[in-house]
Amino acid sequence: MSLGDDTGQTRIRLPEGDGGDPYGGARRAGRSSSRSLVTVVAVVVLLIAAIAFANRGGGDSAPKETTGDSSKASATAPSGQKPVTTKSTGIPSGFAHNRQGAESAAANYAVALGSADILKPERRTEIARQVFVADRQASLENRFDKAYTKEFLSSIGLDENGNAVAGGTYVSRTMPIGTKVTTYSDTAATVEVWCSGVFGTAGEKSTNPVTSDWFTMTLQLRWADDDWKVDGFSQKDGPAPVPGDDKASTADEMAKAVQEYGGFTYAR
Repeated sequence: MSLGDDTGQTRIRLPEGDGGDPYGGARRAGRSSSRSLVTVVAVVVLLIAAIAFANRGGGDSAPKETTGDSSKASATAPSGQKPVTTKSTGIPSGFAHNRQGAESAAANYAVALGSADILKPERRTEIARQVFVADRQASLENRFDKAYTKEFLSSIGLDENGNAVAGGTYVSRTMPIGTKVTTYSDTAATVEVWCSGVFGTAGEKSTNPVTSDWFTMTLQLRWADDDWKVDGFSQKDGPAPVPGDDKASTADEMAKAVQEYGGFTYAR
């Protein structure tokens, strides 16, 4: 699910065509003829990366703490920072009071804000109280409530409690691809989280099939109550790769995947 801004707006994509089964397995065209070339290029890139890694010297690879603007932030890469072990209402908490901690917080909060739980009134209140700074909780939760009305939920195949109707499974997952800190200080940070996501309703009669999305969420964080919290957020489309030619899964396969595959706790 994609959030357009901090009002909680959701972008919904409806199926195109004559209303047939959107999970019929249609394959995207236009890429098959170039797959061999893409494969060769991918292998060469991997070999170069492997050689570079093997020749890299020792030492601590973790980026040094900096303050102020960071127009050229370091690439997101493993740095030895372990994921947090504390969770509150199912959301990671207790992030380190440093640059990497802010990145980890932003990635995990992006997942929470882009989850199906945000559409459920009771769960939405828990998320707001856990994720947002105290003086922003009421106003942001109110905006979410105004956006996710009974009529809106019905339009995407959900009841007033955010649950899918019989025969359907609502899917909304956000997967961070990388993070970039644009500003950082001991009290505040701005972090961009590049994400991919899947959202929609898996069901044979669904008019809102599960599809993919690419977007970048920008989170303004504040250090409060010994943790990083969200002071505001916005979102823009992309960067998005050229679509592949993957065969679309059936509604049953999508529903089963959501039930069987769990999520992750993110850290640098």
